[in-house]
Amino acid sequence: MSYPAHPSPRRNHLPLLITAVVGVLAIIVTYLVLRPGDDTPAEGRHRDGCIPLDVNASVEKSALMQQLAQAYNKANRKVGGKCVDVNVYGMASGATVDALARGWDSTREGQPAPHVWTPASSAWLGVLRQKVSTGDKGTVLPQGNQPSIVQSPLVLAMPKPMAEALGWPSKPIGWSDVLGLANQGWGGAGHPEWGSFKLGKTNPHYSTTGLSSVVASYFAATGRSSDLTEADLDDPKVISYVRGLESSVVHYGDTSLTFLANLADADAKGKGLSYVSAVVIEEKSVYDYNQGNPTGDPKLAGKGAKPRVPLVAIYPKEGTLVSDSPFVTLSTASDEQKAGAADFLAFVKEPAQQKRFTDVGFRDATGKPGPVITEANGMLPGATFTALNTPPAPVLTKAIAGWDQLRKRAQVLLVLDVSGSMADLAVGGKSRLELAKESALRSLDMFASDDLVGLWTFSTEVNGASTPYTERVPIGKVSDVKEKLVQAIKGLSPAGGTALYATARAAQQKLLTVADPSRINAVVLLTDGKNEYPKDNDLPRLLTDLDASAENSVRVFTIAYGEQADFPVLQRISQASRAAAYDARDASTIEKILINVLSNF
Repeated sequence: MSYPAHPSPRRNHLPLLITAVVGVLAIIVTYLVLRPGDDTPAEGRHRDGCIPLDVNASVEKSALMQQLAQAYNKANRKVGGKCVDVNVYGMASGATVDALARGWDSTREGQPAPHVWTPASSAWLGVLRQKVSTGDKGTVLPQGNQPSIVQSPLVLAMPKPMAEALGWPSKPIGWSDVLGLANQGWGGAGHPEWGSFKLGKTNPHYSTTGLSSVVASYFAATGRSSDLTEADLDDPKVISYVRGLESSVVHYGDTSLTFLANLADADAKGKGLSYVSAVVIEEKSVYDYNQGNPTGDPKLAGKGAKPRVPLVAIYPKEGTLVSDSPFVTLSTASDEQKAGAADFLAFVKEPAQQKRFTDVGFRDATGKPGPVITEANGMLPGATFTALNTPPAPVLTKAIAGWDQLRKRAQVLLVLDVSGSMADLAVGGKSRLELAKESALRSLDMFASDDLVGLWTFSTEVNGASTPYTERVPIGKVSDVKEKLVQAIKGLSPAGGTALYATARAAQQKLLTVADPSRINAVVLLTDGKNEYPKDNDLPRLLTDLDASAENSVRVFTIAYGEQADFPVLQRISQASRAAAYDARDASTIEKILINVLSNF
């Protein structure tokens, strides 16, 4: 079967309607994925007389885990004669590591300290142990291996026509093929019309797929499937291999769901081969995407349109890591809570609950695939792959640090709203602008010294200015401009209205004039309002102007800051430029949101 690269030019209203509906769903998907505290229970709400049990679950399974917790609570099982009341909260595994390592702060994290932690991979346990070993805080982890509740291998998910061009499903494909395409583009595979090879992968500091892909690429570079050492990571040939893979990255991200939402939107517009050539995700996410549910949220199952161009799972021939979702009862839990956790674990591993996992694309706790893992759904249940061993904690930590040096560098224009409403009080007696300035200053440390960064501010024309936006610090190497950025941010003050559309367009056009294909080129725009600029009030035209289908596109990542921010419009702006919108309408979350945004670079 062939897949159209562009929609038919015939004026048929049904395809237009379908495209519009899918586009709206993609916006909803991005909101559901990126808003903080999504669908989590209110903190501290447990049934009277029951043993309270708070569970922190990795994002890709948190929604289903919440449903299982509700079923468990309704079953009214008893432990020591008492009911157990389970609440499940979702959080990226890497973010949970950081929160546990520094000592859990419920206010900062927006959820209570967990009694049970189920990250996506046991690798995070090693990372946490390594982090706390260098400080004065003891580990909250128990000794020994922890039981798995569900599994999903890491795969390279590729649009089906692209995978077929490489020989899928019969020919083994792997990281070496990705490296070849990164060097030669699709012309090397006989398809120059597909342009350069574009890889989507997440940040290993926060995301399991990001961590696993970095480890897998180091393994591929050595040609081994076990015993990865710190010395291997310093081998010049290994470094060159990994750097070559990273050179093909279109941008990074805090969650792979951002890539899938953007890909769904591109596919709905007939551009399913233009956004990314491959994205590193878990096998389960291939099923979700092909069912029209990029987020994997069980409540959205069956409500989205299936893609025109499906994804297929490539199990790297060099080997891959398996996300084993360990169930970890933390040492901070009481004896009663430990007993309750053991009963909840037993419940989750019962056949009925395991079936709920396998029905949505996971493999069960033993790694056995369920009935939906089929070639028709883009996966190969009979695929044989080498399961790579997770390296020791010091090697994992060094691999992440190595990625910091080898990752694709960025060119980022920070654009901050300084309109009059930024003077409004937010939390702690501080204004929105004061909070934003503090968070922006701390976030500068996330950039590498050779990243390129500049700063604009915007409101409306004030004090005789000719444009509503002002260049505060020209784009330059962080090592050269960081002090200027610090001083400029410290000196910001609020005035005027919000010229959102004019500024978004001008910022992207500015970067387009200096776009560097060897870097991730992006705008990060923060605003607390909606467009208040009559001179430029045409949203459809802006969205057309921002279209990021071109090879040298510049993505516009937006942050809705404060309750009055026009989040739906910001979502459409980011969607048009194949980026992501972030929800900081709770102003107290701005520091965490800025970290999430900058993890794209």
